[in-house]
Amino acid sequence: MAMTGTQDRDMVYRRCGCVGAATRKRLGNRCARLADPTHGSWYFAVQVTDVSGRRKRLRRGGFPTAVAARQAARDLTRSLEAAPVTGYCTVAQWLHYWLSVVEQRIRPTTYKAYRDHVRLYLIPHLGLVPLRRLSRRHVVRMFTTVARRRTRYGKPISAATLERIRATLRAALNEAVREDVIRDNPARGPRLPSPRHISPVVWTPRRVAAWRRTGEHPAVAVWTVEQLTEFLAFVRDDRLFALWWLTALRGLRRAEVVGLRWIDLDTDRRELAIARQVVHTDHGLFPCPPKSASSQRGIALDLDTLRLLHHQERAQRGELGHDWSPSAAMFTRENGEAIDPNYLSYRFHKLVLASGLPPVRLHDLRHGAATLALAAGADLRVVQGLLGHASIVLTADTYTSVLPQLYHDSARATARLVLQAARKTARKVNNARPGT
Repeated sequence: MAMTGTQDRDMVYRRCGCVGAATRKRLGNRCARLADPTHGSWYFAVQVTDVSGRRKRLRRGGFPTAVAARQAARDLTRSLEAAPVTGYCTVAQWLHYWLSVVEQRIRPTTYKAYRDHVRLYLIPHLGLVPLRRLSRRHVVRMFTTVARRRTRYGKPISAATLERIRATLRAALNEAVREDVIRDNPARGPRLPSPRHISPVVWTPRRVAAWRRTGEHPAVAVWTVEQLTEFLAFVRDDRLFALWWLTALRGLRRAEVVGLRWIDLDTDRRELAIARQVVHTDHGLFPCPPKSASSQRGIALDLDTLRLLHHQERAQRGELGHDWSPSAAMFTRENGEAIDPNYLSYRFHKLVLASGLPPVRLHDLRHGAATLALAAGADLRVVQGLLGHASIVLTADTYTSVLPQLYHDSARATARLVLQAARKTARKVNNARPGT
């Protein structure tokens, strides 16, 4: 692969993730707020020639300054010119090339996962193998070796992690097939252990007692209604109280809730539009579209939640004064900066510890929101829309850990149905007897 054109190497521009109020489409480099030098981030675009001789344009973004974007373009130029990719390249060379062309087609978090898999597993085990000689046997041997490794916590590599590594390799080799570098994808054949599905469990009094006695706790757990209300009462004076409330009741992902802006709130319709998320990248926090098309959704709000958000808005207007804008983030840190989703998880963990409640993760509030909605009588399709799932199967399999009272309600309803039928049968038998 080679870069072409000195001007292309220095082609940098600035854009943002704001959307038009009428069209709801991203403004890109047409946003009026780009006149503010602190708004948006910098991108670069360069022309490359791929292994088949076709010209492609690579774009990368999220840089804080034009200087940083221009330097990143030069670094990419040097790295690609130092190790040109041909039809006879090694697996390592192909993986580096593939990462360079796929980055702008996928979400930043997906790219980071791909890059980590390439660095930690694929290149160390397969990097020196010529791409055209890569076979199913090489792939099987790699996964056999990786499966024997231990994490930093002393646990074996999970089946789910192995499957994600295989997905990365498969995606990279599919690109090689599309570019006629190899004929078949050897990552498709090997069988791996099936990932173990972990169902959320509810913190019943017996489980809480065992946790207090031994410290053991489920991998995925949800609070009861009473435990959740106790936590919300504990964090009532926290400046992010509205965020914890919204996450617990409406099941937003952490990247979605930190990506909320005031223009996403429709007071008249009592709805909140999930139109973007903020993720952590190598170049800092980066706004991007939600996880999937189904994740772009509208969340219905009750009056109490709406009043809580209006109180949050008034408080923020008071803090920012004339600097406040409808495009401002709904939730920020004390200094006004955007919230890193990782910080949000850390902050929630500290609050749970301080509350003395049994431990749950921030993501477990999403499980709990689905459970609470079902306990309140919501249909499974409604819960699917609430969580932004493309498939109702995922909703049913993952997020419907049912609260204990629902099991009791079901047991009583089943017994009542059987007893009513038994009474009818008994009356029929008695009426059919002679002399009755």
